[in-house]
Amino acid sequence: MRAALEKLLADGRDDALLRFSLGNACLKEADAAAAAGHFRRAVEHDPGYSAAWKLLGRALAEQGDRAGAASAWQNGIEAAEARGDVQAAKEMQVFLKRLRKHSGGASA
Repeated sequence: MRAALEKLLADGRDDALLRFSLGNACLKEADAAAAAGHFRRAVEHDPGYSAAWKLLGRALAEQGDRAGAASAWQNGIEAAEARGDVQAAKEMQVFLKRLRKHSGGASA
């Protein structure tokens, strides 16, 4: 799956959905660093793409970048709320709360 998506990218296609799909494939292969790069590009293409913000936060958290994860989830919450995606906003609020709790209550 990842190889097929990378071929599309190499062939010149570059959009939010392709980058999201590539990031997802990378996460499934436990390659959080590559995933984060693709999710960053996805939200550059579409800053309102709350699902990409959510998984960017996850990829960064998996790398131990708590501040980056917190920032991604905060941006994702804002994007989700702007689009009326209540469920995605709630999920990221929970992730952010857990992250802060595991960080000793710091605002990450």
